[in-house]
Amino acid sequence: MRTKHTFRLPPDLAIQLADYASRKRVAQALIVETALSTFLSPDSSERMEAALSRRLDRLTRQLERLERHVTISNEALALFVRFWLTATPPLPDTAQPAAQAKGRERYDSFVEALGRRLAKGQSLAKEVSSDVEPRREGPEKSDPV
Repeated sequence: MRTKHTFRLPPDLAIQLADYASRKRVAQALIVETALSTFLSPDSSERMEAALSRRLDRLTRQLERLERHVTISNEALALFVRFWLTATPPLPDTAQPAAQAKGRERYDSFVEALGRRLAKGQSLAKEVSSDVEPRREGPEKSDPV
């Protein structure tokens, strides 16, 4: 048995309800009943919270992965700069133009190689992960325990 209720809606909400009911070809009472049932359902907030929690967990994992990649990139760059600064002797002034020309040529080659590498989907983080993961299986003799 159903109980009759009479209530008033603002004009804009009444128009939206009527439009939705005509598009879906269902009674307005059914839409109101379903909306009230969903709104008053105790588990709707739990479902929403669970969905939000899953999304936040996914975003957290993505941020952690991004942070790891940035850390790897920063360390790789720092290591390269330190090595380059310690291993490269200063050039005399007469050799500067030739060295700059060679540097531009090498840089162009570097950018081209980087483009090819990124197009293939390779990344330093993946390489580092694949190189480091097998070593974590068991402690080596040289690793401090």
